[in-house]
Amino acid sequence: MALGQQNRYTTVQRPHAIDQGAIDVGLRQYMLGVYNYMATGLAISGLVAWIIANVPAVRSIFYTTVDGQVVGLSGLGMIGVFSPLILLFAANFVARTGKASTVQALYWAFVALQGISLSVLLQVYTGASVVRVFFITAAAFAGLSLYGYTTRRNLSAFGSFLLMGLIGLLLAAIVNIFLLSDMLQFVISAAGVLVFAGLIAYDTQAIKETYREDMDSETLTKTSVFGALQLYISFLNLFQFLLYFLGNRE
Repeated sequence: MALGQQNRYTTVQRPHAIDQGAIDVGLRQYMLGVYNYMATGLAISGLVAWIIANVPAVRSIFYTTVDGQVVGLSGLGMIGVFSPLILLFAANFVARTGKASTVQALYWAFVALQGISLSVLLQVYTGASVVRVFFITAAAFAGLSLYGYTTRRNLSAFGSFLLMGLIGLLLAAIVNIFLLSDMLQFVISAAGVLVFAGLIAYDTQAIKETYREDMDSETLTKTSVFGALQLYISFLNLFQFLLYFLGNRE
């Protein structure tokens, strides 16, 4: 307590306190921008998915139907499902040389196209269960991201472990395309929940640490968009894995 009182009257400490306060305000604004990009992206994806699933004229473009029943994705639907991967590679390239406006455009295109993949879930699960699991995921995300933002523990040590988990999930998913094993799918989904829960906390801390007070607006915007993209992908994957456990099928 005495030390705190001395610091109040030590002129050397005051500029540091002012600078730290400015950094804190800037950091909060930066993180708010990241969350706004992410939330808007989720809203766009959800809207696109709902339109495709509920407007017959639009659904017929992306799905093949027989007697009004969906039997699979159309050629355009398949292109739409895989095209976000191309945009991810493009965004990584543009991040080095492109303008912030280009990065933003790629992000909005990515989340809109991702709505095609999400519309598949609306064909498989009831709308009520999708909404319920979405809010469960949102609550889990809020808690995990808050932990990543506030914890003093360095989470970077978990990076290699989480990367290995992602690779394992990808390989297992490819194998299960051929095996079609319910047990393996259960294991993949359980592991997926753990991996992406960890990634939300890990990415939040990593995004927080990328902030610098002297960032120019162009760099700040690009960094915010990429931070939002990381959280968006982790949120969506966590949502889909939780849906496997908690969703009610049509």
